[in-house]
Amino acid sequence: MAKCSFPLLAFLSAALLSPASAASLSAASFAGQVIYQVMPDRFFNGDPSNDGDADLANPRAWHGGDLAGLTSKLSYLTDLGVSAVWLTPIDQQQTGRSFDTDAYHGYWPADFRKVDSHFGTQAQWETLVKAAHAGGFKVVLDQVINHFGYLAPAVQAQPSWFHTQADCDKATDKDVVCPLAGLPDLRQEDPAVKDFLFQNDAYWRGQGVDAFRYDAIKNVPQDFLTALLARDRAAETWTLGEYYGADALSLAQYQQAGFDSLFDFQLQDAMKASVMGGSGLSRVASALDALSSVPKPDEVALFLDNHDLPRFAQGSLFEDTGIQRTKYGLRALMTLRGVPVIWQGTEIAMRGGADPDNRRDMRFENQWTPAEKQVFEVTKNAIKVRRASAALSLGTQTRLNLPDSLSGNLMVLLREDKKSGQRVLVVWHSGDGRANYSVKTSLAPQALTRGLFLDPGETLSSAKMSVSGGYLHLSLPPKTAAAFILGKL
Repeated sequence: MAKCSFPLLAFLSAALLSPASAASLSAASFAGQVIYQVMPDRFFNGDPSNDGDADLANPRAWHGGDLAGLTSKLSYLTDLGVSAVWLTPIDQQQTGRSFDTDAYHGYWPADFRKVDSHFGTQAQWETLVKAAHAGGFKVVLDQVINHFGYLAPAVQAQPSWFHTQADCDKATDKDVVCPLAGLPDLRQEDPAVKDFLFQNDAYWRGQGVDAFRYDAIKNVPQDFLTALLARDRAAETWTLGEYYGADALSLAQYQQAGFDSLFDFQLQDAMKASVMGGSGLSRVASALDALSSVPKPDEVALFLDNHDLPRFAQGSLFEDTGIQRTKYGLRALMTLRGVPVIWQGTEIAMRGGADPDNRRDMRFENQWTPAEKQVFEVTKNAIKVRRASAALSLGTQTRLNLPDSLSGNLMVLLREDKKSGQRVLVVWHSGDGRANYSVKTSLAPQALTRGLFLDPGETLSSAKMSVSGGYLHLSLPPKTAAAFILGKL
């Protein structure tokens, strides 16, 4: 887990003393959004003319996916029901290979204000943004603020912009000064570098970007982040930080210091172990309890997997088990307070191990198996239910106490939206078979009702709930999450 280091404490202290700190966090909000993550090169090829040296047989080469392909598939995202799209970096990348790998992923930039020709043209970017906004999607763009690509011309042309080995050797904070994976490390303390990075943001904001996902924030100086986030707040740009391994403590500190959101790796790891691995729900419960103290719980980024982690479905050796438990995980994700993020392909339980196997090319409807189609339908339904419910999208979250004998297989949450008065009871069930439970409760009596989530082909959910005689009665299918409407506040 990520722990709070001295530099992070210094960052937090400085932010708290600044007038543009927690009291004036970004006016932008992603509360209620559902984000879909796209790696353009691995999504869809809409313009074969820009494929260049693409090699579909090589998992470390360019594959031909592009901005035109994403634009043509916005209807797919509309059908899925998400409300925002996050693109990994689309900047012009280094032209050569490093470690026998092309820069298809976008994290080896050479020119931060040009669209890489493999992704398309400036005009195609503008078309994508216009179409996305017209379709009701917010656009989140990945920004690299720590480094250039290994072979970027700037490394030779602007040597004073980069930390040296001598800087690294004498540094007390190695994460910030020393190269990340050997990448040329920017000297953000240099005014020219700082202004260069500020202007990169301003450029893409002017290109219609609604939010930035900042890569590797623990490798960037805190005073630079403070200044960068102040500019984002002033522009009402939502900010999402990637601190690999961040727990609730790190998340709270970075939110307090100015970020709107971070990814909750602690919860992701718990869900991988509990939902996919079958280890019981106690770790998930602990991770959710830890989130209760973060400043902006509605903004926390929740995810099952991403482009840096093995696929969620890969957590089981058996493909059918991986599929069933991915359905469970996706439904569970849609019941939680925060901002769910779905990595392309998770909605069909795509498998894949470590990088680059976790970045297989996206496949669409005419390529799906019947089982994959079912996962998609479950995901689509879960997103629809979430976005239609003020309590699930925006409500507070309280975990209800259960007897110790049940807490391994059962978790119950109460989601309440005070503005609408809506209340939803959420239940996660990790039992291997259908089960009935009766648990003491202080909830008001409730007539028998059925769950909101539907399996493909269902018109009524097989999950059932009632409250009578001081007991909560539940009838639940195996390995799934359910949500039930309660009487209003």
